[in-house]
Amino acid sequence: MAWDHEGYDSEPEESDSLRTFGAVVQALREHAGLSREDFAVLVGYSKHTVASIELGRRMPDPAFVDRAEAALGNTNALRRAAMHLNRQPGLASWFRRWARLERGAISLYTYESRLVPGLLQTEAYARTLFGERVPPLADAQVEAQLAARQERQQLLRERPNTSYSFILEEHVFVRRTGGTEVTRELIDYVLGCVSPRNIQLQIMPMARGAHAGLDGPIRLLETPANRWFGYCEGQESGQFISDPKVVSTLHMRYAKLRTQALTPEDSASLLEQLRGAL
Repeated sequence: MAWDHEGYDSEPEESDSLRTFGAVVQALREHAGLSREDFAVLVGYSKHTVASIELGRRMPDPAFVDRAEAALGNTNALRRAAMHLNRQPGLASWFRRWARLERGAISLYTYESRLVPGLLQTEAYARTLFGERVPPLADAQVEAQLAARQERQQLLRERPNTSYSFILEEHVFVRRTGGTEVTRELIDYVLGCVSPRNIQLQIMPMARGAHAGLDGPIRLLETPANRWFGYCEGQESGQFISDPKVVSTLHMRYAKLRTQALTPEDSASLLEQLRGAL
């Protein structure tokens, strides 16, 4: 399961706190009379990594902070500064713009053909996905992904006036990712998530041989200003879509998918049948 982005990236977008931390590192390094190359050797990181951190383009990991403190006199300034670093941990750079708009969306539509989307995942299901990533993720990266996912999931609870629509392929449950118990828990969780009036779930049955979503997953959202955007994700990449013509095409496909998928009531019944068969 290598497609579970919504995810992780080691080069976060710049933020004020990252730039500030980087400036502190650079100031302390220069005060110590160290070149960037010499400092890189002392902390055991490449010159490129040091430059990225000093320019506020990269989130320093705890090991860098500890080694930098030792190399720069153990003033504790870097450890204190690191406590105030702020970014959206665990979110890939191509996904962050979408995530920002998602927090204020008044409509959010998701068609997914590969796996259960992040907003509906249990921790056990998400851990299984992260554990199968290629190349493998470090434990800290897995925890960052989980934290980011759980934070995003608050949207379903905190925005009762947002209209959510999910269309999921039946086979994402039939696959039993993580095993029987994980799948049973997942189905129960999904059914609970979609019980509020503002959240709708439809299942695309495997018996439907062809439908409007065969080109891949679709995400659409509407802003409070009634502007629509789209987002499509693939292997190690994502495309944020603002072109009204392309968004209109995605809208037409999503509308067709809604007519081709099972009704919300029949979808819930199918999930209960799948659960009973586990």
